[in-house]
Amino acid sequence: MDTNLLILTLASMLADSSPLVFAVIGETLSEKSGVTNLSLDGTILLSAMVGFAVAFTTDNLYLAFLAAMLVGALIAAIIAFSSIVLKLDQIAVGFVLTLLCGDLSTFFGNPFVRKPYEGVQNFPIPLLADIPVIGRIFFNQNVVVYLSVILIFAAWWWIYKTQLGLKLQGIGEKPAAAFARGTNVNLQRFIYTLIGGALVGFGGAAYSLFVKLGWSYHHTYGLGWIALSIVIFGGWHPVRAAIGAYIFGGLQSVSGLAQSIPAFANVPTQVFQTAPFAVMIIALLVVSNESIDRFFSGSPMSRKIWQSLRGMPPGALGTTFEQE
Repeated sequence: MDTNLLILTLASMLADSSPLVFAVIGETLSEKSGVTNLSLDGTILLSAMVGFAVAFTTDNLYLAFLAAMLVGALIAAIIAFSSIVLKLDQIAVGFVLTLLCGDLSTFFGNPFVRKPYEGVQNFPIPLLADIPVIGRIFFNQNVVVYLSVILIFAAWWWIYKTQLGLKLQGIGEKPAAAFARGTNVNLQRFIYTLIGGALVGFGGAAYSLFVKLGWSYHHTYGLGWIALSIVIFGGWHPVRAAIGAYIFGGLQSVSGLAQSIPAFANVPTQVFQTAPFAVMIIALLVVSNESIDRFFSGSPMSRKIWQSLRGMPPGALGTTFEQE
């Protein structure tokens, strides 16, 4: 393969994966607290529309991303309120919101379909961008891509290296014990669900403002379900979930590259477009397969390695908590 083409493919993979990184980190924070936000597909779709509409109308990218984050946080607030206060089923509410957001994006986004806009531009980091190969891949990106990388390590540090992160794990694993130690479980869950929703909204805007620039009907369709599966694939760990996002982005880049290879000229383009989704679903089935789980449980060492790769969901995920 031509070196220049390889560098462009890797740089594209890093950029195209960044919206998904924001979404999976946001959902990881929400689920770590015990709340499943199943509205991700609709949230990303609506926030992508709102982000592009605000950017197109005001020509202000800061306002665009802020508006998209507010949309994500608002939808997450509905999830949190219905789950924590009204004690409704999180899964059912998430499904309904997914459908509602999809319809809202179509209705309100109609005036912005196929409108031209320059979007987010690259911001090469001085000196670092001049490093051969590495500079073009990692340091000739836009600010959103840089922020996505920072977010991965910030989320890891927050969850596993701070007292507040330990409390987050506590309210997701054993909320009764966390409450007994003085933690306001429901307030913490509300806050983390809102933060997670805001990050998902940011990812939606990133998608319509530079990955697939513009707005069209069902612009990000299916991306939210992929994000949810990557959170499981990543074992509710921010770094592993981010790696899952990069693998999906890499599969998309490779599938796009494969279409230009003469040997695959007769293969329908739909095969390349759907292949990354199929591969991620197969990977999820392998990770969740009980037979494979039993196979690796033969010895303590193999069980420990498998569990470290697979990860376990928070013990109280999807449950409500009654504070006395």
